[in-house]
Amino acid sequence: MMRQTIFNTNCYSSMTGLGITITALVILILCSAFFSGSETAMMALNRYKLRHLAKRKHKAARRSLKLIRRPDRLLGMILVGNTFANIIASAILTSYAEQHLGHIGIILATILLTFVILLFAEIIPKTLAALFPQQFAFPASSILAPMLFVFYPVVWTLNSIANILFRLFGIKIKQSEVTEALTQEEIHSVVHDSKGKLGPRNKNMLLGVLELEMIKVEDVMIPHHKIEFINLSADISEIIYQIIHAEHSILLACYDNIENIAGIISTKRALRFITEDRKPTYEDILGLLHAPYYIPKNISIKNQLINFQQKGMRFATVVNEYGEIEGIVTVEDIIEEIVGEFSDTYQVDTHITTQADNSHTTTGETTIREINRHLHLQLPTEGAKTISGFIIDQLQEIPVGKCCLKVSHYTIEVMKVENNRIQLVKIRQN
Repeated sequence: MMRQTIFNTNCYSSMTGLGITITALVILILCSAFFSGSETAMMALNRYKLRHLAKRKHKAARRSLKLIRRPDRLLGMILVGNTFANIIASAILTSYAEQHLGHIGIILATILLTFVILLFAEIIPKTLAALFPQQFAFPASSILAPMLFVFYPVVWTLNSIANILFRLFGIKIKQSEVTEALTQEEIHSVVHDSKGKLGPRNKNMLLGVLELEMIKVEDVMIPHHKIEFINLSADISEIIYQIIHAEHSILLACYDNIENIAGIISTKRALRFITEDRKPTYEDILGLLHAPYYIPKNISIKNQLINFQQKGMRFATVVNEYGEIEGIVTVEDIIEEIVGEFSDTYQVDTHITTQADNSHTTTGETTIREINRHLHLQLPTEGAKTISGFIIDQLQEIPVGKCCLKVSHYTIEVMKVENNRIQLVKIRQN
């Protein structure tokens, strides 16, 4: 009877010890998982989004931002907690296994604990934290902040020792609370990859602003053959007719052709002059002319926009290195590079039509930039500026009829050619 009582007591004691051991191990592994996940979540937080939320007085964001401003202290405290949790868990399980299973128990406990820690205290929490950093970091910050305050002496001591070792090996650690600024190319990539966050219209406008430095005047100018001008060689009635029916508010005034520029004329000002009682004379028209403003074709539209602003002008004549007229550019042409989608709202003719089969037709004189912008394509913009010039560069000849070529992921079909000029083109994505 005595032996039975002792056996039951030992069995109960063993079960109690096992229960306490398992409970302790579960708590310690959960602590280890918390520290592991917190480390990944804190380091994966979007600094710019965090600052935005902090400015809006989001308490968790402010707390998290304060913690990651000194990552050495935060990581030191997390690693201290994580290491202690793992070491204590290992000691408890090893002691229990050795007591009940002997030396083989130590080996089994090591294997089992390694598997459990890797799976439940490292892989799973870190994966979840990497996928949902904000959801993990914000609640964790409420625990990490007071812990950092309590364990600061230990963390400071460990960091100081680490810094001394770094200096011994010639490694300089710079403490900075300022997040490295994004470059223009990185901002461009962020905006380009924003998908549906910004919306296509806002996205195009932001990309237009970022690309102002890269776009040259020759990319947006009205080319030589499309320039509207007032012919001063005509008689006065014809000149007045041209002014009244002009499509633009500022025009070049030339003798016979675009190469003989006399000046620029404001049609709005001329119209007010024409509405007076007397009929204006040829000399009156010449008195309305202003000296033309010439600019090189390879200047960026960003710099030209600044030049327009400084000079108080809206119209410039574009010339090449030989002084020959290449085209004209206005403030509106440059602004259209930024708010091109806004112009489409008012149905400005873009010469691009989408067909039922998702292909697109356009005129040969449509610029590649315009095609890429409106159709969200990625045709190369180096070299030729228009789709007609691009096709000729690819074929190395002027097509005499319908033909087709493949470029990257696109098929470009010449639909119509007249007088050695490509009139109509069809583009479809393969």
